[in-house]
Amino acid sequence: MTRREIPNNAIEAVARHINRRSNRNYGINPIGEEENIETPQIFEIVPFTEIDDTDKRFYAIDGSYNSEQFYNGLAIAIYTAGYLCYHHGRQVRMNSLDDPVLLGQAYYPENILVTNQTHLSAMYDELLSLKPVKRLLEFWSDTPANIFPIEKETICVNLSTLLYFCQEILEIALVLEVAEHPNTKQGDFIFRDGTLRPLQVKQSFLVQLGEYLHEKGIRLVAITKQSPMKMELSYTFKQIDSYLQDQLKYEYPFVETDPRRKKLCCWFEVPEPVLQAAYRGDMFVKKGIKGGRGFGLFMAARLDYVEKLQNYDWIIADVNIFDAIPGVAADVLNRDKVTLASIFRDLTRLTQEHYILGYPYPLAEVHNFISLKRNFKEEIINRLKYSLYKDQRMDNVDIENLFLDTHDRF
Repeated sequence: MTRREIPNNAIEAVARHINRRSNRNYGINPIGEEENIETPQIFEIVPFTEIDDTDKRFYAIDGSYNSEQFYNGLAIAIYTAGYLCYHHGRQVRMNSLDDPVLLGQAYYPENILVTNQTHLSAMYDELLSLKPVKRLLEFWSDTPANIFPIEKETICVNLSTLLYFCQEILEIALVLEVAEHPNTKQGDFIFRDGTLRPLQVKQSFLVQLGEYLHEKGIRLVAITKQSPMKMELSYTFKQIDSYLQDQLKYEYPFVETDPRRKKLCCWFEVPEPVLQAAYRGDMFVKKGIKGGRGFGLFMAARLDYVEKLQNYDWIIADVNIFDAIPGVAADVLNRDKVTLASIFRDLTRLTQEHYILGYPYPLAEVHNFISLKRNFKEEIINRLKYSLYKDQRMDNVDIENLFLDTHDRF
């Protein structure tokens, strides 16, 4: 069979699109204006020797899902979510296990077999019975039919939709579990990968959670390195990087004396024109708690510096809008710059690990802790084969035929 080649004009069209969006100038002053937080707010990174010198706890939440379907209609599917906690730079135990390595808390379902629609419904029902999710529903004091914008029948229409829903809801539930943990106190941080704008819950309920966290003084921040905003801001990032590295670092009154550790960081609120261009009318662009999604306010930040990899070093942070705009519920839209500056300064305590500069290491670690992506198929099949042989006394040939992959034969 001959290989079909992608037409050159299609490749060229993509290249033109990328080039056009990567070079848009939104007129953001790289020098920054103190009274305008839609321009860079520049500060010196927390000294490396002081990054663990805080009593704040840093929690990180992540989730994952995966599935495998075999030729006989048998499918194995699983979702999970969990969290880690760091205190004084060291991971602390969140579970009741005796394992000296696994210190995080994770939740897994027991219903992982799918052969028909009934099994999908059972997975949905089991999610609602998991301890963190039960507590979340109690917190919201309403029924799933009112909390979730999509009906159960629609969510269970296929496996991937259901798994994604389960992962997202469990992650949200863990935000509340962490906030109510007896060791969590005012000033502590909770991080999650992505945004504070999931589609799986109606906005009013998410806003209730955001306001609750703000009242407890717990900082919730969602962080991602992958966002259409980064392409829109690519030109701006380059301008800011050039200013910081080629000019300001030679003039800035650093407290740090070691030239190798003199690093400038910055953050700014993403302006509405950037959001409009990135999301084209999506509810992501709303800077409020009504008529949009979730309870976040988008910020762009550079929290370390990777030479020659400037764009890589930028993140998009979705901060709790109640922390950023405390009067938002009363339509008082003044930004709390002091709180925002404090949040991003504290974030630099977590972004100086050599293996992932510029990105909070607790999020990298919780991803490694919870991910089901690596060797999922091999692990689940091997464990099932062992159980079928040991516990169910099945014949080896029958077991092997159950998991035959016909694609490997052709």
